[in-house]
Amino acid sequence: MTKGNDGIRWDLSAIYTGMDDHKVSEDRRFVQEEARGIRERFRGRIGEIFPSEMAVLLQKLERINETYGRLGAFAFLLFAADTSDEKISGFLQSMQELGSNLSSDLSFFDIEWSSLDDQQAQVHLDDPKLASYHHFLRKSRKYRDYVLSEPEERIVARYSIVAGSSFTKLFNKVMGKLTFGAEQLGQEQVLSRLHDASREVRQQAQQDYTEGLKDNIHILTHIYNTVITEKMISDELRNYPHWVHSMNLSNDLSDDAVENLVGSVVSRYDIPQRYYRLKGEILGVDRLYDYDRYAPLRKVNKHYSWEYAQAAVLDSLDAISPQMAGIAREFFDKHWIDSVCHPRKRSGAFAHPVTTDTHPVILTNYTGNFRDMETLAHELGHGIHQYLARKQGYFGSNTPLVLAETASVFAEMVLFEREYAKLCDPQEQLAALCAKIESILATVFRQISMNRFEHAFHTTRRKEGELSSERISALWMETQQAMFGDSVELTQNYSLWWSYIPHFINAPGYVYSYAFGELLVLALYNQYRQASDKDAFIDRYLEVLSLGGTCTPADALAKLDVNIDNPEFWSSGLAAIEELVNEAELLYKKQQFR
Repeated sequence: MTKGNDGIRWDLSAIYTGMDDHKVSEDRRFVQEEARGIRERFRGRIGEIFPSEMAVLLQKLERINETYGRLGAFAFLLFAADTSDEKISGFLQSMQELGSNLSSDLSFFDIEWSSLDDQQAQVHLDDPKLASYHHFLRKSRKYRDYVLSEPEERIVARYSIVAGSSFTKLFNKVMGKLTFGAEQLGQEQVLSRLHDASREVRQQAQQDYTEGLKDNIHILTHIYNTVITEKMISDELRNYPHWVHSMNLSNDLSDDAVENLVGSVVSRYDIPQRYYRLKGEILGVDRLYDYDRYAPLRKVNKHYSWEYAQAAVLDSLDAISPQMAGIAREFFDKHWIDSVCHPRKRSGAFAHPVTTDTHPVILTNYTGNFRDMETLAHELGHGIHQYLARKQGYFGSNTPLVLAETASVFAEMVLFEREYAKLCDPQEQLAALCAKIESILATVFRQISMNRFEHAFHTTRRKEGELSSERISALWMETQQAMFGDSVELTQNYSLWWSYIPHFINAPGYVYSYAFGELLVLALYNQYRQASDKDAFIDRYLEVLSLGGTCTPADALAKLDVNIDNPEFWSSGLAAIEELVNEAELLYKKQQFR
């Protein structure tokens, strides 16, 4: 655990003190023995047991899952902090093998529970002794048409460690070892230069990054093809109707709701196109290229120290909710954050809930720009959400992905508004507003364009067979150019930039969740601004966050008077983005007449 000018390293001792902690072997032995005992006692009997015995079974299953969750989380976090350490990699592999064995031993429960007829199942769903598990049980039954036989599920579970998950780990290892350009920069360091005020620096960063990807494109293409093919086979075996259906089920969303979201965003691609034309005009360039998209409007690159970022995020949260700020402060004070950027570390950022009897942790790669400060706020939003949901127990705390993005984006918005209010100079205001618009465009329109790429990739693979890097790049460019239109010229280098995005292989179909969360927050934040009693609104908002995964997103958001099944809901969020673009255009015109 360390602290420096560029942030802090996390302290994971509340989980385990190290790979050789005796509690690791104790917990490993416990989950193995408990799983065998449950299998011997309950296999073949789910249709016979009374609710009282079902309660005992679910408590045992929850304890096994939470204990294994602690083991798996610890291994994953160690690996994320150092993807090149072979001892850590071996430890992670051993935990994945343990998880595979547990899934195999316990697969009988989901199969037998989902196969019960509705009348049998309703006995348990109506029993008050099982109230805390009702949503968990209902959601499990949604998969009843897609489960395999028990022998088949056991084989799938055992083989999972050498299938997609192993290639995901390989991807993280490859990306973690890459360095770029003459300075041998890490991924986060070189990508941060795309936000540099100098066009020459941005163009060189794009070239350096592309060269690094190009040198490894044969490996990355193989990884992507393997993971996509495994999903194709799994979807076919389980009879999922299309590639993203399993993700929609996981998110507790109907296919129609997701299609409405995607279609609504695609229909407003004119918004990012209009903005990027404005940005080209502000920058005074004849042509805006892909490496210009994040060019700051400030002439000098502004650096935000870690201490400033910490204070800014905490102050912004404290202004709306001392409770949220108090939780966030624990992350800093107790070192539940790892923010120091170094080459061996996993790129990007995430918040991990770990288990309900420990605490969430956050990983970021802090380089000192405003975007990094927003990322810190974003991940703390996730962390606060995970912290609040702990009271629902391990099964109940797992929030659907689309709702999980709500707290994170809300925290970003709060930070931006507070920092924006500090500005008096019109040029600074325009620069900050444009940076925020670009962040929103990346979260809504870019993520949906990536969803369109995923759709093209999955469906084309299923029609044409394994795809070459050139074919994948063509699909990438087609779906990205559709969003940008003629407002941004995508260079040939950009054609390889699909290959570094981990979401496509870590969680196929996930990316639309970002757009869902952003548009939802724009609506919620507008409610917050207009609320006569802001404290009461925040209380209701925190109540929704604390629900975790105990109800569907639609039911949770109804408590905030939001109807996600109404197509107009998405239109209102998109209109809010358009208003921000209108404001930027007005600010720019005012400066022209000065």
